[in-house]
Amino acid sequence: MRLGRVASPDGVAFVSIEGEGSEAASLTAREIAEHPFGTPTFTGRSWPLADVRMLAPILASKVVCIGKNYAAHAAEMGGPAPEEPVIFMKPSTSIVGPNASIILPPSSSQVDYEGELAVVIGRPCKDVPAARALDVILGYTVANDVTARDQQRKDGQWTRAKGYDTFCPLGPWIETAVDPSDLEIVTELDGEVKQRSRTSLLLHDIPKLIEWVTTVMTLLPGDVILTGTPEGVGPMRSGQQVSVTVEGIGTLTNSVATKHR
Repeated sequence: MRLGRVASPDGVAFVSIEGEGSEAASLTAREIAEHPFGTPTFTGRSWPLADVRMLAPILASKVVCIGKNYAAHAAEMGGPAPEEPVIFMKPSTSIVGPNASIILPPSSSQVDYEGELAVVIGRPCKDVPAARALDVILGYTVANDVTARDQQRKDGQWTRAKGYDTFCPLGPWIETAVDPSDLEIVTELDGEVKQRSRTSLLLHDIPKLIEWVTTVMTLLPGDVILTGTPEGVGPMRSGQQVSVTVEGIGTLTNSVATKHR
């Protein structure tokens, strides 16, 4: 099932995206009553996807991110691959949906794209063993861990560099039926491929990440884990367009704009 969130003439709603392919013209948004967790029930209303605006597919209480989880990316950042997962967080206010603008803050001279596979949690969980990790997952979506690289280097810790509003695009929807163990991930900037890798190259796989994170904190329904970006990260400029595609899920596209003072 594809789960999404849309703004329709009737308001904001969780929906099931139904139909074949990924083109909006061939898809329908079927309204879910209340929330998408557990077994969804439906209101009976639906809209052609082309007639509604796609929003970020989930409202997370927190976004937990994994740093340097591909060996080649760790190398391009100038350090060794970590033996244990490195976690940091992005605030919920950094989340935006497909086709929203990534706003470049005036205080940064280098804002980079980082295409990633994201995991969406489906139930409250704490101290989850890796063997049971799949039981707590709602599904998977596409993310861009936007980063003010100059501020990341300057600050030493990453909260400011990762935490600006619009710095966590998610979408276009949550896919509940995909096997995430070996999916191609591709990031394009103005149509030019900048990142291309596979999730099979993750240093710490998704079950291990869930085990690791839940030893630290309780995860709530809708919380998101960004699994790490492969090599090829680089800067974006105002007026450009960045697209991240994860095989079996879809493509997340966002424009880049300058913040007006």
